[in-house]
Parts: sequence; structure tokens; C-alpha cells
Amino acid sequence: MKMSSGQMGRRLLGLTVAGMALAAGGAAFGQQPKPWEYTLQEAATPVMENITSFHNLLLVIITIITLFVLALLVIVVVKFNAKANPVPSRTTHHTLIEVAWTLIPVLILVAIAVPSFRLLFQQLDIPKADLTVKVTGKQWYWSYAYPDNGKFEFDSLMAADKQPRLLGVDNEMVVPVNKVIRVQTTGADVIHAFAVPSFGVKIDSIPGRLNETWFKATKVGMYYGQCSELCGKDHAFMPIAVRVVSDQAFATWVEEAKRKWARDDSVPKSFAEAGPATAR
Repeated sequence: MKMSSGQMGRRLLGLTVAGMALAAGGAAFGQQPKPWEYTLQEAATPVMENITSFHNLLLVIITIITLFVLALLVIVVVKFNAKANPVPSRTTHHTLIEVAWTLIPVLILVAIAVPSFRLLFQQLDIPKADLTVKVTGKQWYWSYAYPDNGKFEFDSLMAADKQPRLLGVDNEMVVPVNKVIRVQTTGADVIHAFAVPSFGVKIDSIPGRLNETWFKATKVGMYYGQCSELCGKDHAFMPIAVRVVSDQAFATWVEEAKRKWARDDSVPKSFAEAGPATAR
């Protein structure tokens, strides 16, 4: 099908406008996956910065190894084929080569292990927390409680009318910037997984068990994640939205949240868990 120059111009204009809208949407909605993205999401915590650095180090190492092995294969194919080398060598052992191919991989693994253990320690060693948030995975939404700030709890469900698509929620998790946030997570029914890529956070939410992780967001904005465990038919529809705000904005939000989602402990537990808190 042939297009006239006018039709082609309009199509190019439409693609340009769509691209600008996507770019603007990415800026407005904060950290989220982007079309054709092949890198890690931009780091918003010290842990994620170290994860990115470790990833880049591994990328360099595996690239060098791959090129080295490719060079050896090319040398073997060119130099040791039947035509170029009709009389093959009968060498069966070479002490230097055997020592080298044992020692060099060990040194490479040690070079990988040292920053790996350092990063693992940083992820698991939770510093003194400024704020604790309890996150409960349910089928299929998240519930958030702030035990340090009063008796209130709210549910966060995917909002079909909000952008970004499949990531927008009705009630975001709100935390202050530059504060150590301890996340305690569990599951109410099946195993879920709380994951926010820009924070370098991914931890299972297991029924009957309380797992802990932490993050310290250094930039104000919106950050998105999703459940990362196959938890049932609506697994793909329980996003995580974290809004990082200033200390003053967080204090204001807490006061509003106390009024909006105040929890009444006199209500029997069976009734309290009958449905999402947003519907009560």
C-alpha cells in the first residue's frame, strides 16, 4: 500500500507526538520501566547505586571473558584445521597452561566475590530505622501500616483509571526522603514478593513469617514496583507505588492518614479482614 507525501507526513507527526507524550509521561510518573529499556532503572537509593556498580563490573568481566574465548576459538579454527596443520601435535600436558586455567578463574571469582559479599551485607544489615512500614501482600493488593505513627492501615489497589497503566494505584505508600525506611513484610494468604527496582528492594512476603528489608530514598518523586512472585490469577495486577516526599509533607500526610484510615481495634478481626480497607 503506497502512501502520499501528506499521509506520510501526518504519520511521522503522529509518531513524534506519541514519542513526546511517552517521554513526558515518564517524567511525570517517576521511575518506571520504559519502552525498549535494556539498562537497570535509575538508582534512587545507595543500595541500588551499589547494585548498578556491581552489575557494570560483572558486565565488563563477562565481556572480556567472552571475547577471549571467541579469540581462542578463532585461533583454533584458523591455525589447527586439517588443511593448515596436517600433522597434529601429540602434546598431552602443559604445566603452565594447566596452572593458568585453574588459577585465573579462581582469581576472577575472588574479584567477583568481594564486592558481592559487601553488597549482600549492605542489603541484609538493616541500619537504625527512622520509620517502619509493615507491608502485607493479599490476593491481589497490598496493605500498608505505619506502627511508628499511630493505628492506621490502608489498602493499595491498582486503579484502572490512573497512569501509568498497570502501575497506578488508589493509595500510594508514602515515605520521607533521606530517611532509613524499614520494611516488614508478610503474606495474608499465599506467597507474594515486594519489589521496587529503583530502591534495590525485592523480598518475599510469606504467610506466617515476617521478613525485613530497608531502603533510603535520596530523591523526591514517585517510584513503582510490582509483586514478583506468581501468586495467582491477578498476580500481574498488584502494583507497588511509593511516593517519596519531604519531611513536612510526610508529617502532613500522616495526620490526614490518621483521620482517614484510623483503625478501630474494638472491631473483631474476622470483620476487619472481610475486605479491602478502602471499601470499609
